[in-house]
Amino acid sequence: MRYLASIGTLLGLSVFMACAQENVPPIQTPSTAAYTLEKVVDDSGILWGMTFISKTEILATEKGGTLYYCSAGTKQAISNVPEVYVRGQGGLLDVATDPDFETNSIIYLTLSSKGRGSEPGGNTALYKARLVDNSRLEDVELLYQASPNSKKGQHWGSRIVFDPQGHLYFGIGDRGNRDVNPQDISRDGGKIYRLNRDGSIPQDNPFVGQNGAKEAVFSYGHRNPQGMATHPTTGEIWVHEHGPRGGDEINRIQKGKNYGWPVITYGINYSGTPITTQTKKEGMEQPFYYWVPSIAPSGFAISDSDKYPNWRGDYFVGSLKFEYLEHLTIENQQVVAREKIAPNIGRVRNVQQGPDGYLYLSVEGKGIFKIVSKS
Repeated sequence: MRYLASIGTLLGLSVFMACAQENVPPIQTPSTAAYTLEKVVDDSGILWGMTFISKTEILATEKGGTLYYCSAGTKQAISNVPEVYVRGQGGLLDVATDPDFETNSIIYLTLSSKGRGSEPGGNTALYKARLVDNSRLEDVELLYQASPNSKKGQHWGSRIVFDPQGHLYFGIGDRGNRDVNPQDISRDGGKIYRLNRDGSIPQDNPFVGQNGAKEAVFSYGHRNPQGMATHPTTGEIWVHEHGPRGGDEINRIQKGKNYGWPVITYGINYSGTPITTQTKKEGMEQPFYYWVPSIAPSGFAISDSDKYPNWRGDYFVGSLKFEYLEHLTIENQQVVAREKIAPNIGRVRNVQQGPDGYLYLSVEGKGIFKIVSKS
């Protein structure tokens, strides 16, 4: 009976995975590339986040805790970076410039911190600082620190973007506590957050005034978001997040919405056992797109550049697992094709569109590359 039950479980999982894959077009690898790759920053570590302060100058975070100023093929460390609690997947995470950076020199950082009080463990924190002479940070200010602390080293998040009105959005993963954090708006973790640039709570956030709620929360039911982009046409916030074994998702983030994790998912446990039998439930959002099998997505860009006329409006996502940049062709608000860009380049940690219109990708252990179109 136990043997028959095991067969039944495996058959059920096979049917489940087959159904899940109906959403996923096969990925193509072009026989000839319409682009070349130009290395602009050399680095042997993990450049987790990057942002541009001009067409030729980049700020890049190294997971171990260093913030770099990069220009003309060189890089130098910036001093007075907040202390980083390096644990597992945690470290110095994303960096973003203020919408008024040219006049105020303000930047924002997310990182894994030591957590609150004397309790062991840590959580994700958001900092604001002023960049001085491209060499040091001043007026460093903690804007948000998640709680409670967690001793686990996974699912810290985190990316930072701004909407057209200047609100700051950032993500925090479920911190490996999927059964509690993502669905509970009184706890941090498994959420997308929305703040004013000074760290205050926008009064039109969805849970303002709700008893016990984390008022910075904008959406919930997320697993581990490591890609976030502001749509260049609509101004909407888009996020992708790691699934478990299968079920990586892209979501259009809407105010107060529940994105389902772990109640609904297109993934399964790493052991092969089911997490849930549900992929849909009333009151929970369906993903815009999902991957089965997982590609381990990190970094997210939406192209609106004339540098790549055939790619306008398309999505670009780094694959840590399969070591390429994925190009998703978007037509009529659907993914209609998948393409490997820079196959076998290495673990693509981030992708950004620079102010010069080119796409830049950071690759673990190698550095930052610019994609130069041949056309």
